[in-house]
Amino acid sequence: MSNKPRIVVVGGGPAGLAAAEYLAGAGCSVRVMERMPSLGRKFLMAGRGGLNIAHSEPQEDVLERYGPAKPWLQPALDAWTMQNIRDWMAGLGQESFIGSSGRVFPKGMKASPLLRAWLARLNAAGVTFQTRASWQGWTAQDNLLFNIQDQINGAPHQAEVEADAVLLALGGASWPRLGSCGNWVPLLQQRGVEVAQLEPANCGFCTRWSALFAERFAGTPLKPVALTFGGRRVRGEIVVTRTGVEGGALYALSRIVRQTITAEGQATVFCDLRPDLSEQDILDRLRATRVRESLSNRLRKALRLPPVAVGLLRESGDMPADLRALAGRIKAVPLTFDAPEPLTRAISTAGGVTQAACDESFMLRAVPGVFVAGEMLDWEAPTGGYLLHASLATGRAAAKGMVAWLQKGGARRYPLQP
Repeated sequence: MSNKPRIVVVGGGPAGLAAAEYLAGAGCSVRVMERMPSLGRKFLMAGRGGLNIAHSEPQEDVLERYGPAKPWLQPALDAWTMQNIRDWMAGLGQESFIGSSGRVFPKGMKASPLLRAWLARLNAAGVTFQTRASWQGWTAQDNLLFNIQDQINGAPHQAEVEADAVLLALGGASWPRLGSCGNWVPLLQQRGVEVAQLEPANCGFCTRWSALFAERFAGTPLKPVALTFGGRRVRGEIVVTRTGVEGGALYALSRIVRQTITAEGQATVFCDLRPDLSEQDILDRLRATRVRESLSNRLRKALRLPPVAVGLLRESGDMPADLRALAGRIKAVPLTFDAPEPLTRAISTAGGVTQAACDESFMLRAVPGVFVAGEMLDWEAPTGGYLLHASLATGRAAAKGMVAWLQKGGARRYPLQP
């Protein structure tokens, strides 16, 4: 019998690859199974505009970004900090830098060089990969069951895979065309694992535009603005869509907006169209314009409001005749949302395997020897590097927990490296 435990990692995204790297370093025989034709597809998509892999703000502020999940994720995040990520990238030949916003990027900005170097390291460590392998659950003998598509003729066949321990890193259910489709939910629920409903996070929200506004301005960005909701104010950019609004400023509020809609049926977010000016500044500028000019011209000349901003003011109701009231409206345009955009259009996923379903090392209580990491877990965070950070950190933490379990004789005792 080999002294190397056979580990199967299901999912070839950031969490799964981080786990595979740790497990291979500990002396395990690691096999990564991925249902897509290639690895790290969502990782590559996230890096199309510049791979934001972490954030440089103080660790306590980083932890606050995870909201109610902070106490659960803190040990993993403390064990794999922003500096650890930067050092790891440097070890792969990919130096990083901190942008003016505090976000951490590889100097080349792209995800593909980092992923290539990472996969090369995993290959050198003996990790093997099987793509086009869709996990179907367990057999009656508790082996893993996969539907594997032949890479030559495309014909599918089923295969049983034995493992001494399993790490699931299948992602949430956003961006399903990249591999995260959420079809693991019933498979785990059938084994008695508690899974919180998957919901859209970092998503847009739906409102009822007039047909003219939607047709004219869909796809138009509006910046800078500041959104206020639930006692929070976020400055950034929004984009008008045919069905509502999306964009970074709204994504940062998505958890509390979504929860309010669930509880009350709708949520009204207030949009400040000129966050760099006070209400009095706006009033003074409006008073300095010619009364005989059209309101659109006065708003353009006095405040440099683009047509989409003027349109947004009109969508919010009759334009106030009183200039002071108009200044107040410009500082707080009400945007009433009645639903989030569909989960398939969200950047990330809320919900997943609950904390109660796992022990402190992310092993499923109902299925000993099976560990879970990444977006499968019930947490959410805003964009800005926090999503990738937690995926990498929980992947390593679950792998570390697996090694400890194996050392203690989980499947059978193994002399592994810590």
